[in-house]
Amino acid sequence: MTSAEITAQSADPHHLGHGDHKRAPGRGVGGPASKRIVVGYGFWIFLLSDIVMFSGFFAAYAVLHDATAGGPTSAQLFDVRNTAIETALLLASSFACGLASLAVDARKPIWVHAALAVTFVFGFAFVGLEAREFADLVARGAGPSRSAFLSAFFTLVGCHGLHVSAGLLWMLTMSAQLFAKGFRADILRRFLCFSLFWHALDIIWVAIFTLVYLFGAKP
Repeated sequence: MTSAEITAQSADPHHLGHGDHKRAPGRGVGGPASKRIVVGYGFWIFLLSDIVMFSGFFAAYAVLHDATAGGPTSAQLFDVRNTAIETALLLASSFACGLASLAVDARKPIWVHAALAVTFVFGFAFVGLEAREFADLVARGAGPSRSAFLSAFFTLVGCHGLHVSAGLLWMLTMSAQLFAKGFRADILRRFLCFSLFWHALDIIWVAIFTLVYLFGAKP
């Protein structure tokens, strides 16, 4: 050890500073985080902002739940059995998305595309059942303009449905990119963001199913 190194160590015995650049491996102590961590952290911020938006919709629904303007109530409209099927489909799609993530880590393209296909089928079926529910409510005269309660309901549940629809389009794009470009670093970062997005939608739907449908179907 040279005299300069001895002087530097005595000045900073616990290596808290950044004077020793050889100790900076590019991440962790003495260096920046990897691009994957930065992208994941940034996407978590986006998801939290989305959760804040849904929190506002939940609060509006809770306030307007009884503002039916003499129209049908939630107990008269909601079919929990149909919504339970939707919930099972979305949970199954989230499980399949998790399998796709494991296949990506193992670099097995066939299993990745198979798991994404299953995720897409379950997610598409969820959106189809939700669209049928909305069409049935409108046909029964319970559209979003009927009362403040229904306006809040269609806004909350419909916004989630739009997110799922956007996720399905994103899934198709991810599958095409993985097929054409393989497991490149930028593709893997995008897949990480997609999986976070899809699982977050699953969590939000569980809250909707519990607070809107289960509690709302009680007489």
